[in-house]
Amino acid sequence: MDKLIAIVLIILITSACKNKGKKMEEFKEENISKDSKTWWKEGVLYQIYPQSFKDSDGDGFGDFRGVIEKLDYLESLGITMVWMNPFFESPLVDNGYDVSNYKAVHSRYGTMDDFKEMIEKMQARGIKFVLDIVVNHSSNEHEWFKQASSSRDNKYYNYYHWWPAEKGKPPHRHSIFDPEGGWHFNKATNSYYLHTFAQAQPDLNWENPKLRQEVYDIMKFWAEKGVDGFRLDAFQFSSKDTTYPEFPEGYEKDFIKWHGMRPQLHTYLKEMYKEVIEPYNIFAVAEGAGSTLQDAHDLVDEDRKELQTAYHFEYVDMSRTTAGYKLTDFKTVFTKWDTSFAEKGWLAIFLSNHDNSRLVNRFGNPSTAYRRVSTQMLNTFLLSMRGTPYTYYGDELGMTNIDMPRIEEYVDVSAIGEYGMAKARGDNMEEFMKQLNYNSRENGRTPMQWDDSENAGFTTGTPWKRVNDNYKEINVANQEKSPNSVLNHFRKMVKLRKENEVLVYGDYQLLDAENDETYCFTRTLDDVKVLVLLNFTDHDSSIELSEISNNKEILINNYDVLTILEKQVTLKAYQAVLLSIK
Repeated sequence: MDKLIAIVLIILITSACKNKGKKMEEFKEENISKDSKTWWKEGVLYQIYPQSFKDSDGDGFGDFRGVIEKLDYLESLGITMVWMNPFFESPLVDNGYDVSNYKAVHSRYGTMDDFKEMIEKMQARGIKFVLDIVVNHSSNEHEWFKQASSSRDNKYYNYYHWWPAEKGKPPHRHSIFDPEGGWHFNKATNSYYLHTFAQAQPDLNWENPKLRQEVYDIMKFWAEKGVDGFRLDAFQFSSKDTTYPEFPEGYEKDFIKWHGMRPQLHTYLKEMYKEVIEPYNIFAVAEGAGSTLQDAHDLVDEDRKELQTAYHFEYVDMSRTTAGYKLTDFKTVFTKWDTSFAEKGWLAIFLSNHDNSRLVNRFGNPSTAYRRVSTQMLNTFLLSMRGTPYTYYGDELGMTNIDMPRIEEYVDVSAIGEYGMAKARGDNMEEFMKQLNYNSRENGRTPMQWDDSENAGFTTGTPWKRVNDNYKEINVANQEKSPNSVLNHFRKMVKLRKENEVLVYGDYQLLDAENDETYCFTRTLDDVKVLVLLNFTDHDSSIELSEISNNKEILINNYDVLTILEKQVTLKAYQAVLLSIK
């Protein structure tokens, strides 16, 4: 028996050494079977845009110490993960998505010691930290690019994509931010470099194994500092067709199809999994999931050994214009993805992030009469679906879009680039500005509204971006006082999800699919069944459901009443109800 115990101890010690930096319970969770419970499935993720969250030193920009000040608030929400947008050293052409040093933090946000203190205090509160890592491209001020752009003979030249000028002008390639296209001439090397985004963001050459090892070393650097996961920015574009073919006219309308999910991408992800994700027990999600359901499965099915969670944009894309969306289409998309992932793989569930305008403006009703209840309804939906819910800072309050009708007010490289492209095409610029005012991602980057003091309590200085005028009404301090506020409803809903495994792992079944006013579905796990009732309109709406039984319990309701007459339920404007069906 003593010998057997000794053998077991040796095995455990060996495993612990291979998985240094992680707690044993995390190691066990990461290595259980596909259908078992894992922390990243059961978690609720909260996304922080750091320069807009809380400023601690009065310079007008949010920082690490500001987040530390608000850790009790984050804990009170019940969230279990924080994803923070980039804070690396950067010239900030694209607000940090242009990295000049991957192993240093920008002084705007604080020091490396501040960062370490922040995540250690998060983790002490049971909150894991997910790092936003930008490795499709770097900044043109990164030392690699400075060297690469000096000479074709430089060892860093092949860290980027180049087109020699002696071959003539390169084939047109669409750039998401640059109206002049995706190639930019560099005089010193007499060649053009590729940039999928802005000119200041040259694309990294993932086809070069030396570059890939540099990236894995960067990821290991942060894993050893204690981060629990990575969000891989724009990663579906990382692998390139190095023949750089001519694409058909108008191809940019289906940009992902032509530029995303090249077959080599999976080779690189498997390599990354083996080098970083598996040995460090790291959670990883890539921005984007390709063009098809199969693309998404190829990224995240467990037997693929690539990533853990698919993060797609199909339902977010349907709300990008003032024309709005059809609820039946919304239900179809969510149901299609859930059905596909019912047995294999896992999804991220979200309706907003730093690249979109505010949740309530796009999917709810931001008017004074309905902002509260419609935001509560949307948060109820997100926290009732199968998949890991992602909440963007301020959506737990119902923060809204900010009115910016003139292009001079915009600082975002994307908005300015889109404006230039629209002007070059001869678009109706009045209509363009109307749409930009509605869907610009600057709407989702305004300072967090903490209280009704000057600048919403975000900063004692001049904020980097104007605070929304409605901050005196919509803020944390006001909502803390009201039991039925958006904030307190969010807390109740997070608690409900964490206490009811059926909302995490239960089967999803859509009801009354053709109803264009209500979204109703069930979640079922073994003998536990929850009925979710959501009214997406600004008026009463009735629905007949055979699932209603006499033996039921209201789990949550954003109104004080619920009208049920036999099998008919009448929901008030934007009412959201969860019923436990016995």
